[in-house]
Amino acid sequence: MTTATTATAVAPRTPAGPVPGPAPARSRSVPAWVWALPPVAVLALAFLYPLALVVQQSVTPDEGGVSLDPYADVFASEVFRSALTTTVWLAVGSTVGCLVLGFVLALVIAFVPFPGGKAVARFVDVFLSFPSFLITLALLFVYGSVGMANGLWTDVTGAAEGPFHFLTTPWGVLLAEITYFTPFVMRPLLAAFSQLDTSQLEVASSLGAGPVRIIRQVILPEALPALAAGGSLVLVMCLNEFGIVLFTGAKGVTTLPMLVYSKAILESDYPAACVVAVVNIAISVGLYSLYRVVSRRAGA
Repeated sequence: MTTATTATAVAPRTPAGPVPGPAPARSRSVPAWVWALPPVAVLALAFLYPLALVVQQSVTPDEGGVSLDPYADVFASEVFRSALTTTVWLAVGSTVGCLVLGFVLALVIAFVPFPGGKAVARFVDVFLSFPSFLITLALLFVYGSVGMANGLWTDVTGAAEGPFHFLTTPWGVLLAEITYFTPFVMRPLLAAFSQLDTSQLEVASSLGAGPVRIIRQVILPEALPALAAGGSLVLVMCLNEFGIVLFTGAKGVTTLPMLVYSKAILESDYPAACVVAVVNIAISVGLYSLYRVVSRRAGA
């Protein structure tokens, strides 16, 4: 009896539950670079490959071989220098006009209560989806040679023609670009103003600050990142704008995109057209890179 009891006490107890089996092997995770392959392949096929063809054509004269003569011929031409100057000053002027007009309109919509303010803010979002030539056609209906303004002038004065012919000049292109691209500045400004703490405005007003001082010292510092983002976007888009210049019919206004069109379609000079296109791309990419560097250093 004692031996059996001792044997029972010494024997190990078996667990009541089931015995756990071996741990399952961990599945190997897919490397991150594998997931990046499909979008990179699509980007290379849709953008990088055509861009490489444009660069290759720009160094391939009609006589064959590889040469930088197309670049030398284009850079030496007065037409290219004039188109480059026109493109830059139109883009800079349009950007400045859009920044000033967009800032004022965004201030009115965000901080001045008036009936229909929300509807106007929503219309800004809808306006962004309009094509550029549609705005140009609208301006032609109003200020064109046979537009409403000239028609009203001839009806009232009895003159043979009206005085409004500026749409076919660089000033008409500038007006059309400012009209079309201003909402691209207003949209980020309205988003920035919606996040502004209104208590700061109330405190500044209670301390005796006037509207101009509140805008300069309270609102403007908060709006600078949005102004920089909208202005850089407008600048790059104006550098590459083609439809507005084409639909205004401004024959004396030749920009870099218009020069690409005339060299490729009208003159069939594809190496020269590709040279101008490469220059236009280099300017756009350079401006974007400059904006990224400045925004990072500024902490935006």
